[in-house]
Amino acid sequence: MPEWDRRALEVLREPLESGVITVSRAARSAEFPARFQLVAAMNPCPCGWAGDPSGRCRCSPDAVRRYRGRVSGPLLDRIDLHVEVARLPPAELRPDAPAGESTATVRARVVEARERQYARAGKTNAVLDQPETASACRLADADRLLLERAVEALQLSARSMHRILRVARTIADLEGADAIGTAHLTEAISLRRATRGIEAAAA
Repeated sequence: MPEWDRRALEVLREPLESGVITVSRAARSAEFPARFQLVAAMNPCPCGWAGDPSGRCRCSPDAVRRYRGRVSGPLLDRIDLHVEVARLPPAELRPDAPAGESTATVRARVVEARERQYARAGKTNAVLDQPETASACRLADADRLLLERAVEALQLSARSMHRILRVARTIADLEGADAIGTAHLTEAISLRRATRGIEAAAA
């Protein structure tokens, strides 16, 4: 993402939020549907080695800050899942290494989760509005306190908090759970932790 022009990236904010893009020319404007799935990647620093156990990164703190600052906090705020991908050890790259779940197995679980969401709200969790999120993503009192503490500790926005709730609801749906549990909530919160340093630098 940091290699793209920042102005081009910022244009993504509105369609990511609303699922609609508006094109204005002179005195006329037109709206088009733009509900899409964004999958993006970025290195942790200009050389790509920041945080690696090898210690080979030689980027200065200012260089890292400038690099990460190319992607704004408000844009990152609109991306539901932030996943840090560490370098794999060579043993896990062998052809005979144990395989993970098959695509068919994962697909079946996703289809079942989507069916649960449509049965509950007539739509997927990703497009629930605020009242619908409050209704579908109820938490136990202890978990509500956990979420509030995480929002305060990570300095998250209200938008991020609602996205955490929807992600937690989806994790619960993938497990076939009727209610969001503590494990579902903590996993959803962890998917917001990876880029907190990036957002702080870009704000």
